[in-house]
Order: sequence, then C-alpha cells, then structure tokens
Amino acid sequence: MLRFMPVGDSMTIGSAGEHTWRYRMWQHLRATYGGPFKIVGPRETLYDKATDAADSYEYADPDFPRAHLAGWGESWHDLTPLIGEAVSRTRADVLLISLGLTDLGFHANAERTAAKALTFITEARSANSQISMVLLPVIPNTRAETDADFAAEVTLLNELVAKSLADLDEPTSPLLLASVPESYDINHDTYDGTHPTASGEHKIAAAFAEAMYQAWDLGEPYALPA
Repeated sequence: MLRFMPVGDSMTIGSAGEHTWRYRMWQHLRATYGGPFKIVGPRETLYDKATDAADSYEYADPDFPRAHLAGWGESWHDLTPLIGEAVSRTRADVLLISLGLTDLGFHANAERTAAKALTFITEARSANSQISMVLLPVIPNTRAETDADFAAEVTLLNELVAKSLADLDEPTSPLLLASVPESYDINHDTYDGTHPTASGEHKIAAAFAEAMYQAWDLGEPYALPA
C-alpha cells in the first residue's frame, strides 16, 4: 500500500465548494496506478471564507479520501514543525508538496525560506528514512506581475530549492522537482490570480503526476480535459 500525503497552503487545502487538486490527483491515481494506494494526512477540511476557518466539509464532490496536511495561509514555516509527527502517524510514503508562496509573502525572503524547506526535508526523513517527496515550484501569482522584487524572490526560491533537491536526493529517499505546467495561465487557471479554478486544479495535479510518471514510472501520463 503506497500512501500519498498532499502538503501545502491555500492552493492545496482549497475552499468550500471546490474539488481541489487533491481530488483530481486521487481520480488520476485511481485510474492509472496499478497497485493499492491511500491518501493520508491529519486533516480533512476545506477553508470556509464565510467563517475564516478551516471548518468546512463542503467539497464539490465529498466522496473521496480527503486527508491532507494543508492550511489556508500556511507555509514551510508553519508546517515544518508538524511534518515529522504527521509522517509518523500516517506512515506516509510520498509527500506531494506545494509551498513557498505564503513564506515569501508574509514570513521570509527566498534564502530563509529555502533553509526552512531543507529543515522540512530533514524532519520528514527523520520520521521515515525512505520517504519520497515531490515538490512543485512556486507558481508566480498576480503580485509577481506588478512587484518585480517579489517576482525575483519567487525565481530565486525556485532556483535554491531545485539546487537543494539535487544535492539531497538519495536513492532510498528520492526528492523530485515537478515542473510548473507550461500552459498555466493565472488569468484562466485561477479565480483571483492565485487560487486554482477547475482547470488549474487539473494542471497542478498533472504536474505532480507527470513528474512521478517520468521519474519513477508511477501511473501514466495525466489526461487533461479538453
């Protein structure tokens, strides 16, 4: 049984009424992965904008394994202290990680954020020395279009994380960098310049799926809807 844990910020937890890319990934794995698998994590809820809290179960389709470790406005800074226990408790084998934008927006610059990502990797490995991780680079949001300094920090963070993954990759605990989908368009694939629409959910799921298929021969290529 292969156990996948989605880890991330608001783009991963999603908000009330959405499917989330987690749902799209589960659908893809169910259709293409040849062995048993499970979606794991210590949380299940969505963020509810009406209550300003992660207390909603109103998924567009609630009939799927909703487990995750994600939070609205959360970051490497927030989730690094939690990852060791989460991995131990759920016996996660593969982490699907989308983090960094919140760090740059509220907590730290690219260098400090990259350092926190390294601590996260260490903590995850301390709980499971054979854990695999797939990281999605930070997708520039609408702020990056008008704030050149912020855009430069996003680029630098992605470069630093990519180098760290190459340096720390191990055969027994592989670290894989996904690619931002070339067709990702924040004017079409998000509803506010950051958070994904249905098409954005599919493209984020596809980024993880394609990375695992190409590097590990896991599953099959992701079929984006027409």
